[in-house]
Amino acid sequence: MGSVTSKENAEQPEYSGPVLFYNDTVVDHFVNPRNVGELTESETDGYGLVGDPSCGDQMKLWISVRSGRIEKIAFKSYGCPGAIATSSMLTDLARGRSVEDAKRITDDDVVEALGGIPERKKHCSLLGVMALQAAIKDWEAGRGLKKESGA
Repeated sequence: MGSVTSKENAEQPEYSGPVLFYNDTVVDHFVNPRNVGELTESETDGYGLVGDPSCGDQMKLWISVRSGRIEKIAFKSYGCPGAIATSSMLTDLARGRSVEDAKRITDDDVVEALGGIPERKKHCSLLGVMALQAAIKDWEAGRGLKKESGA
């Protein structure tokens, strides 16, 4: 009769590569991203396009502003699970906020709302924040302000 080896005593194969762990919230925002897509031209008051040449990630973000609040927000993100999850969470955080409040959202806010992301993927959280800032600047440059005032 052979001896039975328990899992605790079994030798684990050595793995020397990087370990990336995404928590359940990050996985949920990656698998079921919120606010994905584009706003129509008539809905769009601000648009931002940003990219990170070092890893090839890119994000497009559209906002619709009504009465100084982000009423609608949509994004398309081309990148890793971290980039998609942080973009999704960013849009959740920004939707419904005043433009002034949305301007103050940081990449740390996004990472905290997700419950953390692997250290090596934190640069991904910057894309969404940068795209939101670009869309707000686009809106402030006059596109949305003229439309909202009826000009």
